[in-house]
Order: sequence, then C-alpha cells, then structure tokens
Amino acid sequence: MFQRIGQAIRGAALMDFVGAFGLGLKYLVSPKSTVLYPNERNIQSPRFRGEHALRRYPNGEERCIACKLCEAICPAQAITIEAEPREDGSRRTTRYDIDMVKCIYCGLCQEACPVDAIVEGPNVEFVVETREELYYDKQRLLENGDRWEREIARNLELDAPYR
Repeated sequence: MFQRIGQAIRGAALMDFVGAFGLGLKYLVSPKSTVLYPNERNIQSPRFRGEHALRRYPNGEERCIACKLCEAICPAQAITIEAEPREDGSRRTTRYDIDMVKCIYCGLCQEACPVDAIVEGPNVEFVVETREELYYDKQRLLENGDRWEREIARNLELDAPYR
C-alpha cells in the first residue's frame, strides 16, 4: 500500500516538473515584453503626476491668482505662497515655493486650482545632485510650465471628460 502511495506521489511530482519545464520553454521562445528604457519608453497616462509646473496664459501672464487653495489642501504642507495686490486690483503671487522633498505627489494641488495654474507635468526624469535643488521657487516652476506647456495642455484636454 505504501509503495502505491509513493509511486503516485512520484508520478504527480514528475507531471508537475514536466508542466513547469514546458511552461519555461514556452516563455523562453516567446517574444520579450521588456522595454529597453533609455531607448524605448512605455506609454504614459495623461493623468501621470511628475514634476510640478506653473502655467501661463497664451498672452504670457501667469495663471496663478493667489487664491492659496493649493497651499491649504497640501497634506504635506510642501507649498508656500505669498501674494500682494497689483495696481489693477488683481492679486498675483510674489513667492510660490514647493518643497519637493516633502511632496507626496498626491495631485491635490492640481485638483484644487480653479484656473489650472499648478499642474504636475509629464516629466519623470528630474534628477538632482543636492537636496537644495529640490526646493522649487516660482521662477523654476514657471520655466517648467513653459518647457512642458504643449504636453500639459494635451494631457489636460484628454483628461477633461473625467474631471
């Protein structure tokens, strides 16, 4: 009786081995799905949250109206805004800083902004050598917005039906 049980166990183990070996051979000869990163890229979702940027209107004026909703909603308290009124009565920011060390890329700042001034752009490749480079000021955020405006506008347009 024990011999039969031992033979059954060996037979089942052999079948498992043959099945696993066959599966390994199948994937050995099938086309690879690996992406060779520096040369090839995966498709990026329009909702991707990368490097922050401040946008401008087509006439060159910055969009931020200094409502400070992004600063208030930021769970990491990574955004600092200072504003003052201008001669025409409108408010604009004099200081807009984001501490990217604190940022958790939740996207709440982008969702809270009534004029789509602060957005998280498509840039995933922002590498720095020192921690100080991760403190973004208004000028750097505006430069990011100018650099990525075409892609940001396209992504916002694609995502508009779901907002």
